[in-house]
Amino acid sequence: MPEGKIIKALSGFYYVLNEGNVIQCRGRGVFRKNKITPLVGDEVVYQAENDQEGYILEVKERKNELVRPPIANVDQAILVFSAVEPDFSTALLDRFLVLVEYNRIRPVICITKMDLTSGEQKELIYSYADDYRKAGYEVMLTSSETEEGIKELLPLLEGEISVFAGQSGVGKSSLLNALRPDLELKTDDISTHLGRGKHTTRHVELISVGAGHVADTPGFSSLEFMEIEAEDLNYCFPDIEVLSEECKFRGCLHIKEPKCAVKAAAESGKLPQYRYEHYTSFLEEIKDRKPRY
Repeated sequence: MPEGKIIKALSGFYYVLNEGNVIQCRGRGVFRKNKITPLVGDEVVYQAENDQEGYILEVKERKNELVRPPIANVDQAILVFSAVEPDFSTALLDRFLVLVEYNRIRPVICITKMDLTSGEQKELIYSYADDYRKAGYEVMLTSSETEEGIKELLPLLEGEISVFAGQSGVGKSSLLNALRPDLELKTDDISTHLGRGKHTTRHVELISVGAGHVADTPGFSSLEFMEIEAEDLNYCFPDIEVLSEECKFRGCLHIKEPKCAVKAAAESGKLPQYRYEHYTSFLEEIKDRKPRY
C-alpha cells in the first residue's frame, strides 16, 4: 500500500503528498469509530482509487501532536516575534518556549522587523538575542523588507516540518512571503486601534519552502500550561536545567530551597533576572491551576 504525508486538511478531505503527487483522500469510517482524527503532518497508509483520489487506511504513530494548531510530527517551531510593532516581549517568548519545549519540538527564535529598530532599541534586541543564544537557543534576526537573515533562515527548514508561531501582527506571513515570494500570502497591516494584527490565516496547511515543509498557522490560541506539572517546568528552561545540576537537593524547584544554584545564578547575573522571574511566575501559575476532574 502506498504511504504519504498529509499536507492539508479541509472540509473532510485529506490531501496526501507522495513523491511529488498529491492525492485527495477521505478517512475510513473506522477512524470516527476509534476517535482518530487524521492531522496535517501525519504519515499515513492509503489506498488509491485512481491517481487523484483515495482513502486513508492507517495513521502511523505520531512523535508529537499539537491541539491548537491541529498538527502532528512537528520537528521545529519558528517562534516569530517582532522587535517593534508589537514590541518584543521576553515574557510572551518564554511562554511560547516552555510550551514548545514541553512538546519536545525544537525552537528557533526569529526576531522580525529589525529594519524598524535603531539606537538603544536595536542594542536592546541584540542584548536579548545574546541572552537566548547563551541559553542554548538558535536566534535569527530578520527583516522581510531588507531581507536581512532570510538566506540564513532557509537552511534551517531543510527536511523539517516547521510551524511558524507567534502573536498576530509580528509578520509571520510577510516572512514566509520573503522566504518564498510566489506564495503571495495575505498580510494585514497592524490594527492601530487594537494594537495587534488581524488574523489572516484560516486553516492549517503544509507549504513547501526550500527543501522543507512549513505550516503557517493561526498561532497557539491557548498559551496556558494545562498539561505541565511543577516538576516539569525545570526541563522547559534549558539554561535553568543545566544550572539545576549544581543544586544541593534533587528535585529543587528553585524557590525556597537552600544552596540552590539557579537562585545564585540569578542573583549573580549569570542567569538573566527576567528568565528567573518568568520561571517563578509560571511555576506559581501551575501550582494555582484548578485541578481537572
